[in-house]
Amino acid sequence: MKVPAELLALLRKEDTFFIATHVNPDGDALGSALALSLALESMGKKTILYDRDGVPGPYLFLPGHERFVSSAATDGLPVVILLDCNDRKRSGLEGAAISFSAVIDHHETARDFGDIRWVEPDAAATGMMVYFLIRELGLEITKDMAANLYSAIVVDTGTFRYSNTTAEVLRVAAELVDAGADPQAIAVNLYETWPEARFRLLLMVLNTLEITDRFAVTYVTREMFAETGTSPEDTEHFSNFPRMIGTIAVSVFFREEEDGWKVSLRSRGEIDVAATAQCFKGGGHRNAAGFTIKADLETAKARVLSALSRSALAPSD
Repeated sequence: MKVPAELLALLRKEDTFFIATHVNPDGDALGSALALSLALESMGKKTILYDRDGVPGPYLFLPGHERFVSSAATDGLPVVILLDCNDRKRSGLEGAAISFSAVIDHHETARDFGDIRWVEPDAAATGMMVYFLIRELGLEITKDMAANLYSAIVVDTGTFRYSNTTAEVLRVAAELVDAGADPQAIAVNLYETWPEARFRLLLMVLNTLEITDRFAVTYVTREMFAETGTSPEDTEHFSNFPRMIGTIAVSVFFREEEDGWKVSLRSRGEIDVAATAQCFKGGGHRNAAGFTIKADLETAKARVLSALSRSALAPSD
């Protein structure tokens, strides 16, 4: 993986960086941002870690997570580095005064934000890109950097179960373990420390399951959040569960928001749900994508299933 020379030059030259992730961050976004911040600070740089929505509960084990801020002065920002996202709107910095920016991302759906853009759709995770960036800067990967990067890669490869798990991914993971990442501790924190309320919410969501042909649809409402004392961050990975059914090609998960629904699509094999997401001005990867839709639930379901029938399951040329 080749790191752009202009990005390396920028990181070596500037003294202060504003590192941001996308809204509703996942483990790849958070782990990548934390590792990059730690690496730059080991060079004597100053970093500000920004995430508009804060760090979700499942990721409070990440070393350095408390350094994220969810509000910051946005007039005259230092150099902005946007990680795991290439869309200014999704960064929560839509109205900020940005003089110079760099993007480090691996999503297939590209936007035009960033004076320097390093977008690698074939990378399994942004954490992989940050790993190679740190190596190219000639820095030692510390135990905390390793834990954050390993967590980032684990999340976006489904713990090395998804098709983006390559020999290179496994080699990098092994090197991160050698550098101090603890696979067992990370797995326990990610998958075996759910609060009871989150588990009860999952049961409610699974009880909404509807199967139409090869599509599985589930949803969560704000009423369910209120009843269980949970929040949207507790639904991370819920969209993956129906995909465990062997006959299901695409899992569609609807999460109610104030003015519509956040839709998460998860597919298997060669089914490209990013193409469907783009129909609704969203984006993502071939097997994992999302968007928002403003409609009542039944209308939203009908529109999404219709779009999936036309594009995601269309025969290949």
